[in-house]
Amino acid sequence: MERRGDAIRFHPTLLSFAGHYRYEPRPVAVARGNEKGRVERAIRYVRDAFFAARSFNDLDDLNAQAEAWCHAQAADRCCPEDLGRSVREVFAEEAPRLLALPDNPAPLLERVAVSVGKTPYVRFDLNDYSVPHTNVHRTLTVLADPHEVRVVDGGAVLACHPRSYDRDAQIELPGHVEALVEQKRAARQHRATDRLVQAAPASQTLLIRAAERGANLGAITAALMRLLAQTSAAEMQAAILEALQRGVPHPNAVRLALARRREQRGEPPSIGVALPAHLQARDTSVQPHPLETYDQLKERNDASADIPPAED
Repeated sequence: MERRGDAIRFHPTLLSFAGHYRYEPRPVAVARGNEKGRVERAIRYVRDAFFAARSFNDLDDLNAQAEAWCHAQAADRCCPEDLGRSVREVFAEEAPRLLALPDNPAPLLERVAVSVGKTPYVRFDLNDYSVPHTNVHRTLTVLADPHEVRVVDGGAVLACHPRSYDRDAQIELPGHVEALVEQKRAARQHRATDRLVQAAPASQTLLIRAAERGANLGAITAALMRLLAQTSAAEMQAAILEALQRGVPHPNAVRLALARRREQRGEPPSIGVALPAHLQARDTSVQPHPLETYDQLKERNDASADIPPAED
């Protein structure tokens, strides 16, 4: 609700809800809690008589208990305005003059604008819900009812999740995770291809020729990267050009060309040795510690030695 002087503007959602159930919202004066004392007392009664020390399993269980309580304990209490009769009796007398509720309940949706960061999840009600990875770094809308959370972009529904009432839970759809894993796998392959083409530009032509034959580009790229790790970029470029001249766009042709060129130079064959992790750790670069701190300790000890001993 918004006030501008004597003018009052209700929120469109409130007006839609009031129109569905056919009642008229009435504003009260600012900072005048006494004007809605009856409402406040009813809220306090529900809080103290129903919610206090009550346990429930989920929202459906809580609603079932609330309905049973309304038809039993709450209906049997004394009417605040007529202590000689119960609320049940007063309501039965008043019911014929009331409008009937509509057959379809009003859609109770919570609408929240959310920002998607670098990970494909939206944060809502202390939990994270997955969205397609193509929607990162965007602002989306969450539509939540008591049972379902929908993430939409305009009129397009991007994800539907069962609503969680936990804290810091991560609710995911398998399709979102699988698409993200596939995208990351493709990105790794592209990075390897970029490194290979940068070292040996002819490898791009080899990959194009191999794709025309329906070969597995991922396996070819991995094999060429292993060969590149065993030789220089110039030798790799020359071997790929030789394989292309022979019309064989395959890593085996590149391997044979490398071996032939090593043999012509009289070099031994290149043998890849896979060392265990504990041996590889021996080659780890260690940053030497600066020795200035030890020099300072030595100077301090020398200064202490120059002090004559105290006389008895």
